Amino acid sequence: MDCCGHGHAAAPQPWVWRRPLVSVGTMLAGDTGPRGSTQVAQTAETAAAALAVLRNSISVDVHSHGGSTGITSKAPPSADLTNAMRAGSLAVACLADVPDWPVLGRNAKGALAMVRTPALGELYRYHLDRLAWLDQLIADHGVRRALNAADLEAAHQSGEPAIIADVEGLDFLEGKLERLEEAHRRGIRHVQLVHYTPNDIGDFQTGAVTHNGLTEFGAEVIRACDRLGFVCDVAHATEDMAKQAVKVATKPLLLSHTAVLGSRAMGPTPLSGRQVSPSHARAIAQTGGSVGIWHFFPSIGRYVDGLKEMAEIVGVDHVSIGTDQFDARGCLEDYTRWVNLVAAMLRGGFTPEEAGKIAGGNYLRIFRAAVG
Repeated sequence: MDCCGHGHAAAPQPWVWRRPLVSVGTMLAGDTGPRGSTQVAQTAETAAAALAVLRNSISVDVHSHGGSTGITSKAPPSADLTNAMRAGSLAVACLADVPDWPVLGRNAKGALAMVRTPALGELYRYHLDRLAWLDQLIADHGVRRALNAADLEAAHQSGEPAIIADVEGLDFLEGKLERLEEAHRRGIRHVQLVHYTPNDIGDFQTGAVTHNGLTEFGAEVIRACDRLGFVCDVAHATEDMAKQAVKVATKPLLLSHTAVLGSRAMGPTPLSGRQVSPSHARAIAQTGGSVGIWHFFPSIGRYVDGLKEMAEIVGVDHVSIGTDQFDARGCLEDYTRWVNLVAAMLRGGFTPEEAGKIAGGNYLRIFRAAVG
């Protein structure tokens, strides 16, 4: 979806520790040269270094729909997501339900937008259906639900991929703040305020400005997020709305999936309306938060360049990976390639410590502050 537009000696070992390095080196190398060549040796060394990053830190995709058989698909829950996360050594995916999905389509310009007005209660019912889908995924297909930071740490140590339940757009609230409390009881820990459908929370980047930013109800929602224990995500919000949210929030904010405005790494793109200015990005960073970069780049190398673009603006401590993985579009087609991305970050000049922060550590700082 371009609806932008993862101790002690006696402790269980994280699953990436048990993965044979030679197989990952081979996967990363492909047909790069004969056995024993310098290039293959260097690639295997980078693979080992990437796995060390994933062993020593909990990696997180801060915005995902779980691929072509994920939560926005019509497919029943399966082990596809679990298997891909294991294969690529991704520890955690923030898996986003999209409540306004039933009313989205392509407008006359080919952009994703609301194409009909939802019936009263329609988006709430669809949201509940997706929560049931997520419950079944967790019950039957080898992923843990993470309700706090301790859950993430336990899952990483035991080698089980973990899911942070996420909602992309609070359109299902329909002005009823108690539904946010219900979402928390149902295990959601990460919420995005706006998406593609006008709501009473605030203005979104690709829609008409009707609220001049954040509404008073939107401010109440942010205060409730801080009180209940949600990561509050301002992706899709206009710059005015995001900067007004900064003034209300008492916890670090996340902007989960975007790129810098005019990104040279992305090049010309129909997603320019969803990119953010340096001032927009810095406002999020100033809360102690982070800006996630999506995977809509021509190659993994260019993706790393996109991460660098944002790091130059806000600093390495305020950049995350939010792929917006939906189908095969984007350079990280599925999570089997997560380790490739970390390896590319190391080849591109990020240190192991910096790669660990971007690949999960920065989000975990936000999650601990917001959720506990």
